[in-house]
Amino acid sequence: NIQVKRRGDVRQAKLYYLRELSGKAARIKEKLAKQSAD
Repeated sequence: NIQVKRRGDVRQAKLYYLRELSGKAARIKEKLAKQSAD
């Protein structure tokens, strides 16, 4: 069950790569969204 939480441009290959990561490392640069500094 997958829900879309964010929209972004990601290559298919990168999806497989991100699947191995978690947390901040797996974040995708969002479209039309300003990133606030943590």
